[in-house]
Amino acid sequence: MPTGRRIGTAVAAALVTASLVTVALVIVALNLMPDRRELREPVPPVVTSSSPEYQRTLAGLFGTNLVAGNRIQTLSNGDEIFPAMIDAIVAAQDSINFETYVYWDGSIAEQFARALMERARAGVEVRVMLDWVGSQPMDMSLIHGMEAAGVQVVRFRPVRWYTLNRINNRTHRKLLIVDGRVGFTGGVGIGDQWLGDARNPAEWRELHFRVTGPVVAAMQGAFVSNWVEDTGEILQGPRYFPELAPEGETVAQLVLSATGSRNYMHMMLMTAFAGAENHIRIATPYMVPDDVAKAQLLQARERGVEVEIIVPGEHMDKDMVRNASRHFWGPLLEAGVRIHEYQPTFMHAKLIVIDEVFASVGSTNFDERSFRLNDEANLNVFDPDFAREQIGHFSRDLERSRQVTLEDWQDRPLRTRLADWAWSWLRAQF
Repeated sequence: MPTGRRIGTAVAAALVTASLVTVALVIVALNLMPDRRELREPVPPVVTSSSPEYQRTLAGLFGTNLVAGNRIQTLSNGDEIFPAMIDAIVAAQDSINFETYVYWDGSIAEQFARALMERARAGVEVRVMLDWVGSQPMDMSLIHGMEAAGVQVVRFRPVRWYTLNRINNRTHRKLLIVDGRVGFTGGVGIGDQWLGDARNPAEWRELHFRVTGPVVAAMQGAFVSNWVEDTGEILQGPRYFPELAPEGETVAQLVLSATGSRNYMHMMLMTAFAGAENHIRIATPYMVPDDVAKAQLLQARERGVEVEIIVPGEHMDKDMVRNASRHFWGPLLEAGVRIHEYQPTFMHAKLIVIDEVFASVGSTNFDERSFRLNDEANLNVFDPDFAREQIGHFSRDLERSRQVTLEDWQDRPLRTRLADWAWSWLRAQF
């Protein structure tokens, strides 16, 4: 081959390589960049949690209106959560709609699959929506078995070449709705790590919630909003939205974050914090807040509000998240925020309680991924009895946690400080 042609071929190959590298870098940059953030400053404390305006403000600004007449049962750890969910599935007569981020393999994954398959064979309409990323460890034979039994299975937002710019936009919701009458939400995933009663590192700590009453219709609507994205199917009629009589006295509101409105969860929580008068309690597996969330907590401390946070200790499924989180603790600890690390096992429960009047439970973590990237669903509960019940759970978890002092944080070894700082640059991805 003549020298000129060889040079031309080499140049062309170099240009192609450079173009591919450029495209790859652009894709990476697009996915590392979190979605826009509408809220740039902490929400001012205009209304207080004890005022009627607090409920009306949250109802008017975010998600569905307040819905009365509900009953919400707290389920603690796998020993209570999984039997309640499987019992509801087994009792289904018309429809089962199930959406989850985590569906892995193991014994509980098989139990759920068998229960869903049995109901599908019995003529119940069964729909299962699994996040494509979160369900990667799942045994594919379970999906094939469910499909063969008549279960409609969808892998939400599968990664394709034409979706590479939104790999990060996952559904993190945990929703199970049976016959349109019974709903479940909270933090549990379908994996053996959640089995047991949080007695040791192999049994994760979790809270989940069984819901009956009119707010279940909103939970069903949340499922449908994602189901239609992948299938084009709108679920209608009494099979999915039956008339729901009051089941209790609890007032609740479902708040969703989704494509184009992920900041709803961020803004809702900041507004809820702004109304705190005495106490903010947060339990979260991943605490990597943005600057606004940190400023919101510091503002609460300036008003004299006690702020207590429970995060995982050494038993953590993602050590880099613990590093990134810890880097930002200094100003919070200096302001008197009390941070506690849960000791027995991985703390995966997600709980926010304001004073003794309001609790928010569901799938949302206290991090930028939940605030600005994921599709999430949280149930806001305006009920002093429910709030006090959650404070009881929080207090018992506090007894099993170790408080981190400002001195502890300042005395971290240099190697730990460097790791914390390095991972903090990726905080929007955790």
